[in-house]
Amino acid sequence: MRAFSCPVCSRLVTFESDRCLHCGAAMAFDPATRGLVALDFGTVAVADAATQAVEGRDRCANATLIGCNWLAPPTAPAIPVEGPDPNAGAPRDALCASCALTRTRPADGDTEGIERFAGAERQKRRLHFELLELGLPITDGQETPGGLVFDLLSSAVEPVTTGHADGVVTIDLAEEDDVHRVKMREQLAEPYRTMLGHLRHEVGHYYWTVIVADAGEEALLAEARELFGDDREDYGAALDRHYAEGAPDDWEDRHVSAYATMHPMEDWAETWAHYLHLWDALQTAASYRVSVAGPEHVTDPSGTFAGRVEAPVVGRFPEALEQWLPVSYALNALNRSLGSQDLYPFVLSPPVVEKLAFIDRAVAAAATPRPVGVPTT
Repeated sequence: MRAFSCPVCSRLVTFESDRCLHCGAAMAFDPATRGLVALDFGTVAVADAATQAVEGRDRCANATLIGCNWLAPPTAPAIPVEGPDPNAGAPRDALCASCALTRTRPADGDTEGIERFAGAERQKRRLHFELLELGLPITDGQETPGGLVFDLLSSAVEPVTTGHADGVVTIDLAEEDDVHRVKMREQLAEPYRTMLGHLRHEVGHYYWTVIVADAGEEALLAEARELFGDDREDYGAALDRHYAEGAPDDWEDRHVSAYATMHPMEDWAETWAHYLHLWDALQTAASYRVSVAGPEHVTDPSGTFAGRVEAPVVGRFPEALEQWLPVSYALNALNRSLGSQDLYPFVLSPPVVEKLAFIDRAVAAAATPRPVGVPTT
């Protein structure tokens, strides 16, 4: 995630900011320019040539309900909704690009559900931004069959299974509850479990189809199957086997997580989520001008480099990994100093690194060029 500045006074603000704490300027995030723009009475105020294209645009219709700080698109076709409107009266053309991808969510009267929905959408906006930064195609599944849509559901009444099927990502909003999430993490012996991680994992299944299976590159698909396994393997049988037998004792030799051993598609999705994890963290470190010189009193700091972290570039994964390792060492050391567990509790074996590098190449092949004027860090 890049650092952002107030469009009026240039002081530091966050990706989630809707008002500058220094000068009081109201602002919103514009996905078209991937930057924050100043608002005047709730709509965009023209400050310079860079914001001319967004003059007069309104905040997302979900601004009041869940605190969404993105701009709605200037124009969008009205999408007929059969049955009860899942957005409780808010027309889809009044929603931002991220909120519009959500097909189903809790009713306005579900106070707990809306609170968790707000948290999930906050993390989904971060995911959406990262996909934009990577240049990956984001096709609205409510407008185009086979595109991406999200069902963010409360399991308070009926059970919800987090997963993906044909472009539909289903998320159990109970994962926004810290107690539930920690309980599940401990029950499944996971080192890491977050809502953002769930979202990254599930969209990984979608992008397998988009940038690998349906890319029309037989060599690419063959290489993917060689690295991750055959995606045509019976999923139900693999799932039963995994929960009956667990992961192999040596899973860390070839996989980024124990769950990745379950099926080739879970290996891909887990590795994909990890790729996004590393890419976002490195972009943040670069944007805040983090420098790593290597630990003191170490004569040969193997795997470290000296200097300021540079923003990751799609298609150049070896360079990104060279920077990430020393950053992760420093982050883990800082967390331990604060009495916490490692912030990055993962070991990247050579086969995992090879899989990450493959994903980087696949992303580079599918990415569209960065529009003129969009910052890189």
